[in-house]
Amino acid sequence: MKIGTIDLGDKPVMLAPMEDVTDSSFRLICKEQGADMVYSEFVSADALIRNIAATTRKLTINPSERPTVIQIYGREVEPMVEAAKIVEAAKPDILDINFGCPVKKVAGKGAGAGMLRDIPKMLEITSAVVKAVNIPVTVKTRLGWDCNNIIIKDLAERLQDCGIQALTVHGRTRSQMYTGSADWNAIAAIKENPRFTIPLIGNGDITTPRLAAEAFDKYGVDGVMVGRASIGAPWIFKEIKSFLTAGIETTPPMREKFSLLRRQIRESIDRIDEYRGILHIRRHLAASPLFKGISHFRDTRIEMLRADTYEELDRVLLKIEERIITEE
Repeated sequence: MKIGTIDLGDKPVMLAPMEDVTDSSFRLICKEQGADMVYSEFVSADALIRNIAATTRKLTINPSERPTVIQIYGREVEPMVEAAKIVEAAKPDILDINFGCPVKKVAGKGAGAGMLRDIPKMLEITSAVVKAVNIPVTVKTRLGWDCNNIIIKDLAERLQDCGIQALTVHGRTRSQMYTGSADWNAIAAIKENPRFTIPLIGNGDITTPRLAAEAFDKYGVDGVMVGRASIGAPWIFKEIKSFLTAGIETTPPMREKFSLLRRQIRESIDRIDEYRGILHIRRHLAASPLFKGISHFRDTRIEMLRADTYEELDRVLLKIEERIITEE
């Protein structure tokens, strides 16, 4: 699969853009674990133009994490064009436009998935951004606004005609948010259109290596994107790539998994500070499958998520790690 001149190989697996998750440190770890391409957190066009420090920091790219995609969102043409030019100067490999974020503070204001209620504006923004930059532009969106407006099959071709070089589709509507199941048949239907020729990346509920393989083999997508299943479990990319390339279901040793979590904690602290760095990483700890199914874990979980120093958190993690290894 190629996007512009970027060759991602056969059956590429990508890290989805996720706010407060896909910072440069996490992207690099996922890349090392086998992700073929990684996406930044959402970057607000308006905040970027205003030079908000927290937003401009999202443009930082570690050369080792490439190919890297920076994703922007907004609701007006001119700010999106200006933001696209700022992003291009940061030298990502690809610029992605977010037409899929369903959260109220984004979609409710007409940006992200809110654009699914204003297709002419969506297409106008897409065309303008494509013309404004010299790097490949892609789009990530959803099936439609709600179940009565599944418009993705027609929309995909219209976005292609704007000049984008790949399309990612999350198999839910905006009204579904993240509930229910992703509709991969609706994603697959895009490929039924012979005029649709750019790469199609499927997104939604890719939580295991077998589901990733099914996305390629049954639904015919060119690439798959892993989102929530990677939070607290960046090794999922290693598991998926092993299955796709060799048909082997394998997982890293438990100590390696804990080592990756500790690295995330340390790098989060180094990037911000100890208190806020640990606050940032709690989302990964809370979601990590490492801690699922441990009996009588409630008190230890509370202790882990309340720790506010690295020393305290590391002590709790060591206790959990030794317990899991002992019980294996």
